[in-house]
This record gives sequence, C-alpha cells and structure tokens, in this order.
Amino acid sequence: TPVYLGIDIGSTTTKYALIDKNNNLIHKNYVHTRGKPIEVTQQLLKHIADELGGKVEIMGVATTGSGRYVVGDFLNADLTIDEITAHARGAVEINPEVDTIFEIGGQDSKYISIENTHPLDFDMNKVCAAGTGSFLHELANKYGINIVGEFQEIALSAKRPVRLAERCTVFMESDLVAYDQLGLPLKDLIGGLCYAIVHNYLNRVVGDRKIGQRVMFLGGPSLNKGVVAAFENVLGRGLIVPCHREVLGAYGTALSV
Repeated sequence: TPVYLGIDIGSTTTKYALIDKNNNLIHKNYVHTRGKPIEVTQQLLKHIADELGGKVEIMGVATTGSGRYVVGDFLNADLTIDEITAHARGAVEINPEVDTIFEIGGQDSKYISIENTHPLDFDMNKVCAAGTGSFLHELANKYGINIVGEFQEIALSAKRPVRLAERCTVFMESDLVAYDQLGLPLKDLIGGLCYAIVHNYLNRVVGDRKIGQRVMFLGGPSLNKGVVAAFENVLGRGLIVPCHREVLGAYGTALSV
C-alpha cells in the first residue's frame, strides 16, 4: 500500500501520522522528544517498520515543528512546512467549516484564524509556560494526580473552582498552594486550574483577535475534559475536539506531501 508520512517534531513530543492515498489516517504514534529529535525519529521509524513491515511503501515524507529542519535533512524529506500551515491543513481536512484553531502544546500555544479553509491570522505564545501541557503535568505530579483520567474527573466534579492568578506559572502555583493551605477541596483547586489555563490562553495568546463560531481545540490539554469544559463555559459554546487531535500537526503535514 502506498502511504505518506508526516512527522511533527516539537520541543516536548514528536508525533507522526501515516496516511493512505485517500487521506485516511492509518497509523499514528507520539513519544517524548527529550532533546534528541533524530534518535526519537529513528525510534518512530523502527516502530513503523515493526508494526507495518512490508505492508506499506512510504511514497513521501514531510516534517513540521521546531525540529523540522534537523529531521527533514536527516530523512531527506520531500517537504518541510511550518506548524501553522500543518495544523490548519489537518483541521480543515477533518472539518472544512472550522474558522478558529486553539492549540495548546507542551511548551507553547497557538491561535489560528481560518477563512475559506486558509490560515488568515495567527499568533504564537513562546514567552510563558503558564497553561501549557508540561505545566499541567508538573502540577498533577505535585498533587499526586494521574494526568490521564483522574485529573479530568476531579476537575469536572468541582463545585466552586478557585480563582487563580493568570499572570504566570509561578503565581498560579503559589495561589494553588495558598488555597490548599486554607483547606479548600482538591477538586476546586484543579477546577480552578483549568479555568486559569483558559483565561491565560485567551488573554495572552488570543487577545482581542476574532474567535469564530467553529473553534477546534488541539494539543495535549485538549485531551483533558476538564480544560475542554472550562473553555466551553467561558466561551459559551461547544468546541470541536477531533479524535486524532494529539497528532493533527503530523496529519496535516502528511496531507501536504
């Protein structure tokens, strides 16, 4: 079977998506980059070989993400594209009507406005880690909560989410500690954290830019139902949260080859 490979090499995680000629996603995976993009890419390629072996023939390879040039050179890739283009391409393929993309990554966040299936305006926040995936992980570990299922269950059960500073991780964290010492329930702390991430993203990344009617939410924290629910409450509308959202940049990259 002829297939196309898209690899998204981020600072925190490296993702790949393998698609067939009808743009169906047939294989995906993601691993932590750990500052070793080439080694991690070799691992992923070995994973494809082990899993799919002689069943597929890779016809084209494209890379995106912060490590796109390094890995692109290493693989002699056919194409190297930026993350904005990759995410927009993947999002529009899944839902042609999407007009806004919110993406919160491991280390940075993006906002993309789409018109007629093309990115029109975008912004990236590289300055502050508040509300990024790695920050959520760190705090979950600190409170002994499993980020995968437990975190969202606790957050969704919050009755009165606390109000945290949105300025920066350090302030968010010290607010959490203060509320914790006051003996407030953990679920209200975690619920408050979800809201702080949402407000932080909307204030710092989106600012006064337009938020459309069909907003797609991508990146690690979009897998967390607590954060999704907080976004929907603040915006007063539902978000589009597609199934392969954790590899959507890689998917959009594969589509571009």
